[in-house]
Amino acid sequence: MNDSRHQNEVTLMNKVTIVGSINLDTTLYLQRVPEPGETIRIQKLITSGGGKGANQAIAAQRLGAKVAFIGAVGTDDVGQQMLNLLRAAAINVDGIAQLADHTTGQAFITVDEQGENRIMINAGANTAFTPEQVRQSQPLITTSDFLIAQFETELKSTLEAFSLAKKAGVKTILNPAPAIASIPPELLALTDIIVPNETEAEILTGVHVYDEKSAQLAATKLADSGVSIVVITLGKAGVYYQTASQQGLIPALRVKAIDTTAAGDTFIGALASVLQPDFSNLTEALLFGNQASAITVQRLGAQDAIPFKDEITPD
Repeated sequence: MNDSRHQNEVTLMNKVTIVGSINLDTTLYLQRVPEPGETIRIQKLITSGGGKGANQAIAAQRLGAKVAFIGAVGTDDVGQQMLNLLRAAAINVDGIAQLADHTTGQAFITVDEQGENRIMINAGANTAFTPEQVRQSQPLITTSDFLIAQFETELKSTLEAFSLAKKAGVKTILNPAPAIASIPPELLALTDIIVPNETEAEILTGVHVYDEKSAQLAATKLADSGVSIVVITLGKAGVYYQTASQQGLIPALRVKAIDTTAAGDTFIGALASVLQPDFSNLTEALLFGNQASAITVQRLGAQDAIPFKDEITPD
């Protein structure tokens, strides 16, 4: 997973800092998910680096950004392994705390023959990361172009990070995953771009999201909360976006998906890697994210599946 071949290719890089989760992923590839009480054989097992935050960091770096990470691991062997993976990817790990009283996070993932995944998480150190530890990494946040966060870490730590970012004029991207029924209004007020998938958008808004029209209804509800830009990923249906002045659906590329595990994380990392801080190239950045995630779903695993920038073919 050494990304050194790409470290010197980009001269003008977005600076992206991610506050998020770091996990060891154990992925089980199955013909189908077993019924209650049923035992079935797995077809393949893979262990790899994961966590929504770490996946997004890897994606942003591979796709052209200069990336720093803020989060936590345990002092166990798994934690050291995850730190080494991020360092090998040329990601700044100065903001990652090593917590002696907690194990490193782990995720257990099943993937069926349609490439659809189901994810179960043991959060470990990810939820022990405090606002005080975020403040210790303030320089990483305030010197960034974009700050990204998800909901696999403590909400109060995300709120602290977004507050520091907004005071410094840094643009914020919130990936509300795993979804919660109600996002604190003060966090939404600090969010420039929110990027849920269709399931998360439904949980947040109560709108069943399945096509462009329903995505528009959900996006309008989210925009009414004060978020500048709403981007809803719709899987095979594409990506719906809405700003104060424009909206539209970007169709998904037609590919054969074998594993969708890191598709959303790839999309978000790709978006942050090329988006201008004034959002002037939003449509182009969304198209770039679409292309990157289309490559990811054609490969097995999470971080191993994320493409490099030179694999993206311009339209």
